[in-house]
Amino acid sequence: MSYATSSARAEINELRRLKTLLPPELQSWVIVEGSTEVNPPLIRCEEIGKDEIEIQIDLAKWENLAIDQRNLLFWHEVARIQNDTIPREGWEMAALAIGLGGAVGELWVQDGLLLLLALSLCGISGYRLWQKNNSEKTIKELLEADEKAIALATRFGYSLPNAYKSLGSALKTLIEQTPNRRQKKKYEERLQSLRRSAAKAKARMKTQQETVVKENSF
Repeated sequence: MSYATSSARAEINELRRLKTLLPPELQSWVIVEGSTEVNPPLIRCEEIGKDEIEIQIDLAKWENLAIDQRNLLFWHEVARIQNDTIPREGWEMAALAIGLGGAVGELWVQDGLLLLLALSLCGISGYRLWQKNNSEKTIKELLEADEKAIALATRFGYSLPNAYKSLGSALKTLIEQTPNRRQKKKYEERLQSLRRSAAKAKARMKTQQETVVKENSF
């Protein structure tokens, strides 16, 4: 068996394995595929139809991660799907271009009503673009997805400490491997938030254990 054939088979097996990590309620409409782009992100979600979402993975980079790291990063994307925070097919840029073109045209012909409509279209599409790219909103969605990924991991048999450890390890690896400062900062913020969340979870577990011990001592 050639190396290329062996590698292709390993990739197919990995995609099949990841498909089994989808919650049953998502398996009929979420697709897991290898990315075909040049220099794609490690993993991302994309809406490819009205009722169909694809999780795309750069399998060349993916294979360098440990299994537990892959699982938690995969569940992070699953959580984004469940939270309905993945990017939708963008109409805003097209609407902005149409609005700007219309505004310039109406300035030429001096039609006040059409100019107002064109400027309104520019305003709406511009605001939607700002919402999509708002950094505070984006990081909030990422942190919420991390929390849900931890919950998904426990649903699939991970202990809570191991779920936190695996996701934390994955984020550390991504920080080390990411040259883009903006993207690295997002990973760092996620890691800091995850550490705070893990500390709180550890404190809760300790309190619960102490309560059980007290109750059993009577």
